[in-house]
Amino acid sequence: MRQLANQTVGRAEKTEVLSEDLLQVEKRLDLVKQVTHSAHKKLTGCLQGQQGTDTEKRSGLMINLSIKQKNKYIFVPVSPNRKMLKLCGETEEKLAQELLQFELQTERDVVEPLYVLAEVDIPNIQKQRKHLAKLVLDMDSARASHPSTMQPGTKSESLREEMEEAANRMEICRDQLSADMYNFVAKEIDYANYFQALIETQAEYHRKSLEILHSVLPQIKAHQEAWVEKPSFGKSLEEHLNISGREIAFPIEACVTMLLECGMQEEGLFRVAPSASKLKKLKASLDCGVLDVQEYSSDPHAIAGALKSYLRELPEPLMTTELYEEWIQASNIQDMDKRLQALMAVCEKLPSDNLNNFRYLIKFLAKLSEYQESNKMTPGNIAIVLGPNLLWTHTEPNMTEMMTTVSLQIVGIIEPIIQHADWFFPGGSYTLLVSSTEARSTPTTTPTTAPCPHQIWTSQIASSSSMTRADAH
Repeated sequence: MRQLANQTVGRAEKTEVLSEDLLQVEKRLDLVKQVTHSAHKKLTGCLQGQQGTDTEKRSGLMINLSIKQKNKYIFVPVSPNRKMLKLCGETEEKLAQELLQFELQTERDVVEPLYVLAEVDIPNIQKQRKHLAKLVLDMDSARASHPSTMQPGTKSESLREEMEEAANRMEICRDQLSADMYNFVAKEIDYANYFQALIETQAEYHRKSLEILHSVLPQIKAHQEAWVEKPSFGKSLEEHLNISGREIAFPIEACVTMLLECGMQEEGLFRVAPSASKLKKLKASLDCGVLDVQEYSSDPHAIAGALKSYLRELPEPLMTTELYEEWIQASNIQDMDKRLQALMAVCEKLPSDNLNNFRYLIKFLAKLSEYQESNKMTPGNIAIVLGPNLLWTHTEPNMTEMMTTVSLQIVGIIEPIIQHADWFFPGGSYTLLVSSTEARSTPTTTPTTAPCPHQIWTSQIASSSSMTRADAH
């Protein structure tokens, strides 16, 4: 640096190293180098495989994990999960192969050319630019040492030859540098194509990966839909019935069947809180369809609690949100005869799945109320504890109001339906279920047979209307 600085001292004339247009090219060189260097570094960091590794070796490195995972599925016990895991493992292996091809192509068409441009081509031009600057200084120094006033002679000739030689070297270097810089400008479109190639390669990779996923998703969904052992708690009633091929939800039928065997005379059934751990275990057993009836026969409160939980955890109440206002309006009718008719009209609007399960449950609750002398569960008491689990709304302003006005209205719906269950739901398959267990669950005390205030009216209506409802259903 000191030598170059000394050469500039006392120069009468300074030669420009680059023309104005080449100075603009030089600025572009610096910018392109920064961009390509940064792009190369980031792309290299994104590649999951080892850059430059032999293709076969790299392939083994990249899909090794997916193959190992797939091999593990062989040792999964026979279950619906095994097929699912195997299917997913094969899909991941295909995706790994696509990723391998993507990275190899990206490395060949983008990463390596960017490296050559950023670390070889542009640095060579910049190195040549520095060399030209030195040659210009040498020529200016030689020119300063040979003033035009110098007398002809041996020394003068020597200095003149030195100046001409320096000028010749400078011109050769300048021409070469100019050619390289103009070539760089001409090829900038090619350099831009590297980034276009990157996007195109990514698009192709994602397209093929998406095709793989689209091809396997229907198989996965079909496998899921064919998987019968699905949880029922918290799931749509319609979905559960469709999957299981049942008419009555499994938790409802299982709990009712067990209660008919062991809980009809249990005092405070549906009212007494069960053991939290026992309830949790029973719900889990019902969810997976593995149930030991004997284990719970001594704890009818856990069975009743599971039934209440299932009803409350339905996404939509069994008596439906859509009919909520109609149920409430019917409950506000003071005349009992008209209320019963209004409740019947709303009941007939229930979807078939809801109606079947509601009928099944009401017939059981009516049977339960026959044992009210021992279990203390009158239709009114049953309606109080079970009503909020059969009908609710998501728009109550506060809990206090729900527990007062709304709860009373729901009791006014459920209680008369239980009291007149045989009129609302005459006959039906449930009669067979009751008769099959009646011999084993005969009450020790005679159930009440006193007619309710509307029993006579109900009998008359039933005899005249049973044919119409049978035709309607």
